[in-house]
Amino acid sequence: MSVDDDSSGWQLTESDPGVFTELLKTLGVPLVVDDLYSLDSETLSQLQPLHALIFLFKWVTNESGTASTSGQYDPDFPGFFAHQVVNNACATLAVMNAIGNIPGLQMGPQLAELLSFTAGMDPQTSGMAITSADWLREAHNALSPPSAISLEGLDLPKTSEDAYHFIVYLPYAGAVYELDGLKQAPVNHGAFADSGEGWVSKAREVIQARIGTYPAGALEFSLLAVRDDPLPRLQEQLAQLQSAGRQAEVSELVVKLANENSKRERWAFENSLRRHNYLGFIHALLLSMAKAGKLEAAKDGAKKALQVRLEKKRKGEAIMDED
Repeated sequence: MSVDDDSSGWQLTESDPGVFTELLKTLGVPLVVDDLYSLDSETLSQLQPLHALIFLFKWVTNESGTASTSGQYDPDFPGFFAHQVVNNACATLAVMNAIGNIPGLQMGPQLAELLSFTAGMDPQTSGMAITSADWLREAHNALSPPSAISLEGLDLPKTSEDAYHFIVYLPYAGAVYELDGLKQAPVNHGAFADSGEGWVSKAREVIQARIGTYPAGALEFSLLAVRDDPLPRLQEQLAQLQSAGRQAEVSELVVKLANENSKRERWAFENSLRRHNYLGFIHALLLSMAKAGKLEAAKDGAKKALQVRLEKKRKGEAIMDED
């Protein structure tokens, strides 16, 4: 998301853990991303070690120029921070701002070279370098639905749509930082205690305060957790328990492994659907409906449904997308 119309070839991506995890895999980073539905201690403890939180929220035009109420800009932030300089790149930029600040992280050679190249650059130049990397843009676009139909040149009226933006919360040098590519500098939200839950306790306070600014019951945000891939650890634990003959614990761990593997299979299937071009299928379906005399009725029904949605939007009623 950006304030202008320049996408520079970057396509929109979904706020989906399977998309982010596949992107990390392409970058040679052994981390995964999971949906986070609660910030309670028990939920967060199950995701440890937790490296960063990616927060998606409805973006407001005048928000980019102000620091969060609970933090202060840190123009001397010594870690990696890149500005968002083109449209549609904020998901990958959030990932870069996160993994660029995880010490000792394993990564692929192209990513390592890119981060080394941007060392010492100011945030604006870093953002330009990141979004100019063809291989990174291709990895990003590979997880976006193919754009088979172009509406350019049709002189259609421009419509105003809600824009959503990704930012990152992570620990750095003993403090919790907010990295927002549309802000002038990282925001320092203060030091965190090493004891207890550590940095996630401080991050919870900051995120809950931000969520509290939304109307009650609002669904205009989501939260993703960046953490170590649990599969290698679970497999190692399983081997140890099997060797020790602790069958009750083995059964419990087998269930956890099955759930993780099932989730990966679902992610792979959903990502394959995202890459598929459905234009041929849609064309064949429309032809079939036309031959059966059902196309006009379907078109009229779609028009009526659209009018209902537009009327709800005009009245300010919440509309839940079903796609």
